[in-house]
Amino acid sequence: MILKYSAEDPAGTAADCLVLCVTQYDKPVDPYLKRLDAGTRGGITRLRQTEEFFGKDGQYAVILSPEGFAAPQVVLVGVGERRVAGHDAYRRALGRIANLPALTRAESLAIHLGTATRADCFQAAAEGYLLGGWKQREFKSGEEAKDPRRTTRITFMVKGRAQLRPLQQAVERGWTIAEGQLLVRRLAGTPSNRLTPSLYAQEAAALARRHKIEVTVLDEAAIKKEKMGALLAVAQGSAQKPRFVVLRYHGGGRGQKPVVLVGKGVTFDTGGISLKDPLNMHEMKGDMAGSAAVLAALVTAARLRLRINLVGLMPLAENMPSGTATRPGDIVTSRKGKTIEIINTDAEGRLLLADALDYANTFNPQAVIDIATLTGATLYILGYAGAPILGNHEGLLARIKAGSAATGERVWPLPIWDDMREQMKSPIADLTNSGGKPAGTIAAAAFLENFVGDWPWAHIDIAYVDVEPAGRPYVPKGPTGFGLRLLVDLLMRWKKLEGKKR
Repeated sequence: MILKYSAEDPAGTAADCLVLCVTQYDKPVDPYLKRLDAGTRGGITRLRQTEEFFGKDGQYAVILSPEGFAAPQVVLVGVGERRVAGHDAYRRALGRIANLPALTRAESLAIHLGTATRADCFQAAAEGYLLGGWKQREFKSGEEAKDPRRTTRITFMVKGRAQLRPLQQAVERGWTIAEGQLLVRRLAGTPSNRLTPSLYAQEAAALARRHKIEVTVLDEAAIKKEKMGALLAVAQGSAQKPRFVVLRYHGGGRGQKPVVLVGKGVTFDTGGISLKDPLNMHEMKGDMAGSAAVLAALVTAARLRLRINLVGLMPLAENMPSGTATRPGDIVTSRKGKTIEIINTDAEGRLLLADALDYANTFNPQAVIDIATLTGATLYILGYAGAPILGNHEGLLARIKAGSAATGERVWPLPIWDDMREQMKSPIADLTNSGGKPAGTIAAAAFLENFVGDWPWAHIDIAYVDVEPAGRPYVPKGPTGFGLRLLVDLLMRWKKLEGKKR
């Protein structure tokens, strides 16, 4: 895709399709709208009178061959009231129209951002277009396997030459970030027979090397040598052997301590002996979305050349029922040496994370952040709308919450109280892997904190935000890639954390 930037009059652009972002109006006073109104003999006024289009968030209209415009098609897309139209309004607007035939059949597009002057709106527009137009086609056949999109050139347009440089920087940043999020979607949507732990580790290693990220893959023997008994307990019921991927991005100074990202990588989760309901079990191919977010975050950081040292940890396993599977009632020993009573084999993700979080301590990190499709209980806390975050450092949690506002990926902090810590104690081992239904999301975090060293730590539970059930403007039905924008924004703005742990 060729990206270009212009401050020229959009009416004169020779693109096959011109997109105009429009804020809400009572009558067409914007110069371009007035010209369109004249060029359509009052068509814009009539659209307002019939309430078909007046710039409201969610509205769009296709205008064909307006007089005075070089483009044969003009698409108007609403971003809502000017005083409240933030970056996500532009992300939604471009995502909403990305699959319109007027856009997909155009070899060249011109996108004018209207009154927008903020870089985050420019970035969001690029993200929305790319995210909204995505569809996983690699497992289709025939015509459906072909991308109908003909576009090879997009020109982003603004008022005033002074905005060109900020526009270019923001759009190219947004394009790169969106491509990172699409990587997460693609991996999370890949069937488990095509993404076993070993195949996944191979793909992660290839991506890392392509972007000059140091990579080490621990096989089963190396995992045993590291005494990762919790990870091995999850994997022992499957014919597919586990892997543990270590990624290292050296973007900061030699002496800079790394930020460690840890992602759950269960490539398929049947629940093990504690078998899941079969109704939606096919979605469990995406139980590795946290690890995909970590992989994509390091790849994106490398592409953006972020000045920070990062470590990414991806514990990979398949959770299957078999004659060799871990049983409820078994006791396993984690890498840290803590013993864990297995109450529910479907509470497997925290076992992978336990060993990974303990391994993270070997890097003497600035901070540790884990991301995982961990608990079904999140559905009853924030539904499909956002992800709970928990941790031991108020400053780190506040930064993640600020990143939520900056990216449109919504999160909300929850406490970890002593009640839930008690809930995760076992009468016959150090810990239990399940404390039952009460406060399940918090109890899982209370379990994880046993394996975190003496540094800031945050846990992002992306269960139920990792899959979109219906489809939204820039989030088609299926894997969402949630967390990538959030992590990258956090890393882009990273500063040394001050203050003590909770």
